[in-house]
Order: sequence, then C-alpha cells, then structure tokens
Amino acid sequence: MITLSTMTDIKVMQAQGYSVSAIAEHLHIDRKTVRKYMQQTDFSLPVPLVTPRPSKLDPYKAVIDGWLAEDTHQWYKQRHTAQRIFDRLTEEFPDWTGSYRTVRRYVQGRRRTAPVTGTLDLVWHPAEAQVDFGQADVVEQGERVRMHCLCLTFPYSNAGYVQLFRGENAECVVQGLGDIFAHMGGVPRRLIFDNASGVGRRVGETVRMTALFQRFQTHYGFTTTFCNPYAGYEKGAVENKVGYFRRNLFVPVPVVTDLLATNQALLEESERHWDRPHYQKGQPVVTLFATDRAALRVLPPQAFAPYRYTPVRTDRQGRFSLDGPHGYSSSPESAQRTVIVRVGAHTVEPLAEDGHPLTCHARVYGAARSDSQDYRTTVHRVAQNPGAWRNSALREGVPVGVREALDTAVRADRQAALRGLAQGADQWGFDHAVRALEEALEIGRMQTEDILAVARYMALAPSQKAAGGVDLRPFDALLDGRRPQ
Repeated sequence: MITLSTMTDIKVMQAQGYSVSAIAEHLHIDRKTVRKYMQQTDFSLPVPLVTPRPSKLDPYKAVIDGWLAEDTHQWYKQRHTAQRIFDRLTEEFPDWTGSYRTVRRYVQGRRRTAPVTGTLDLVWHPAEAQVDFGQADVVEQGERVRMHCLCLTFPYSNAGYVQLFRGENAECVVQGLGDIFAHMGGVPRRLIFDNASGVGRRVGETVRMTALFQRFQTHYGFTTTFCNPYAGYEKGAVENKVGYFRRNLFVPVPVVTDLLATNQALLEESERHWDRPHYQKGQPVVTLFATDRAALRVLPPQAFAPYRYTPVRTDRQGRFSLDGPHGYSSSPESAQRTVIVRVGAHTVEPLAEDGHPLTCHARVYGAARSDSQDYRTTVHRVAQNPGAWRNSALREGVPVGVREALDTAVRADRQAALRGLAQGADQWGFDHAVRALEEALEIGRMQTEDILAVARYMALAPSQKAAGGVDLRPFDALLDGRRPQ
C-alpha cells in the first residue's frame, strides 16, 4: 500500500503531463498502481464507522487521543510520554490488561508525520496563487467581532478573493479554498503559503502538512510551496491584497447576519474590483485574469469533503468537549460512549454508528468556555421522564408560553404534550413541532394526538401559515366531534 505522499506525487506528475510509465519509473512503483491513482478523483477522508475492536488497546484509543490532543495546549516539557500513558491506563482503568509495548507502538504511530519539502520561485506565472490570512472587524448579533480573512490572489493578474472565518485552522483553509475553486470553475496549479500551522509548518527545509490539507492537495492536484519564516517579501502580493480587501470591502464595518451567505456574496464582491488597471502592466485585472483562468486545472468530478473526524468520549448526559473549553451535546443514548465527531470550519456533528449526524452544532471558537445544546436530541428522553422537565435544557429552548403551560400542567398532561412534541419532531422537524404545540395550547389542547393532528394540519396548509397563522377554527370543531362549517 502506497503512502499519501506518493499519491500526491502521482497526481502532481499527472497534472504536469507525465505518462503512466514515466511516473512509475520515477517513483519506482508498479504501473497498475500509478494508473489506479491517476484515475481516482476523490481523496476526501472516508467517514469512519464503528467496527468490532480486535485489539486490547482499541477501547482506550479515544482516551489516549484525548490526552494527546490536550497535550497540544500544554508546555512541551509537560506532555504525556508513552510510559505516562501506560501508567495512567493502569491506574484509571481496572479492566486494562495491555502491555507497555502496545501503548508505545500506538503513540509513536500517532506522532509520526511524513515530511514534505518545497521551494519558492519568485517569478509568477498564470494560475499560480498566494494564500494568507488577515483579520477584519464585523458586527455580528449587535457586537463587534474580529474575524479571520482567508485571501487568495493571483500575482500574475492581481485578481483575488476573500472569505471570512472564525478561526485559522485546516478546516477553514480547505473550506475557503474549495469554495473559491468551485466559484472560479478551476484549480490553481501552485499555491504559496505562509508558515501557517493551520495548513503546515516549515522548519528549515522540512514542511509538515496537516493530514486534512494533504488530502485536499491530493484531491485537487496542485503543488504547494511554503515561504521561509519571517520572509514576507516572498508573498507580498497576498499581504497587499489582504490590506486592500480590508480597506475596500470592510469599511464601514459590515453587519454579518449569515456567515455562509456573506462568504458567497464576497466571492462576487471580490470580482467587482477587477475593473481597475494592474499596478504594473496597465491592463485591467479582469483582462489579465483571463490568462490565469485559461491556465487553471480542471475541477475533479467530486468536491472535497472539508471535514476531519475525531473520536470523543461523552459524559453521563451525552456531552463532549472539543477544542479545549467548548462543550457540545450528542444524544442521551450516546452517554458515556466514544463517539466519532465530524468537524468542519463552521459545524460540529457527532455521528451515529452508521455515520449519519445525530445533530449539527455551530462550531465555537475562542478561549471563553461555551456549552452548545441541541434540544432535539433530548426531547425523547424528557418525554419518557417528565419529572426531569423543570431542570432540562429542553425547557430553556422552547417559547415562554409553552414553558409556562408545561410548568403548571399535571404530570400526565405534561408527558402527553412532550410525547406529541417528540413524535412531531421526528416527522416534521423540531421547530415545526414546537409551533404545533403552541397552537394546540392556545386552544386548550395538550394530548399527544391533538398536537400531532395540529402539526399535520399545519404541514398541509402552508399557504395559511404564510398569510399570518393557521386558522384552527375548522380543526377545533373537528376535535370536538362536530363538522366544520
């Protein structure tokens, strides 16, 4: 089985026009292998599924991964060694019977990274692009927030694009670049990066890329160069472009209500600034970019899935932590278990054993502690135990009128209403079920069948909802056993 680095070499040489035989001879591998990966068009990470665990260490790998992940936030002299991990497993898990050698082999494998080298050519050709992050303030939910601007620019034409993110990690980079590639309808042949930890880091002549970004590079087939540390002149075009966008697209400070919609609009807004002449060549930027566009690589048939997957251990309520102080809910059924989490630039999705999302949270960034709850994952549990209603997160997530009605209801009525909410959420979605519960409570109905009937009526009468609410008078008469007039 060949390495991911060899796959990358195959795709890069393919993009440069080498034949199967030439690639096989250069890389010293079989031509059938070369042909296989030349024909492969999707290098996204597969969704990992929960499978039977044959190794004694398997039940504890998520715990070890969590300890190693925490180490990234610690002083390097105070991090776990393989011996310390073995000792902790022995002390904290009475069922652990594995050996130190097994632990050491796993830890060494987790810390091993394949080196990649790169060089920098300061002569800019069409379809070569520079990438860097900057910062800009926006107003979000009434507060001024400093966001991170991912900027891509083509030095040949001076055309560029910008996207906003809440962080500067690999997920943000592959999400932003993937969206830009799709918008342009092609892929740059070479990307030049700063010494950014979100993508990779250059130390001397060695560059270590994140696994997610290396898969992204292999998927699209471009080459990558990393600048020397502190050598800003090697990527001056993109640094100037970051400042240009900040002065022209973010003054005055814009209001952001939907980050995804804002980023889509920024792709088009970036292109409106291409009518000006190039600062050296005199021709309009849009004219020069036609040469860049003609040199772009063809997009692969599948878009890259911009996610990484990480195992987490949930607590007794099904909650888990990610990126340090940020807590998220999964589901009560997943309590005290290892759950695979799909992590993107904007979302955090705990997955069920078959790979489908249990829920979807907005990803939280920053050092302040946070706790993200999805009430949809707790409604069934509260319906089974209505006595937990008053102290449940679900109670805080419903409208005040619903909360007050269920607070004062007797246990049987409260349970019936919660069952109607749970079953309605399964069939029509949580928000729809909450609106149906509100409507039912307004006419004095709290039984499960009543709530489901209201939800069904609302689903079949979208035009009435759009006109300003559902007219429940015919339905009210039907519940009373009378024919509507």
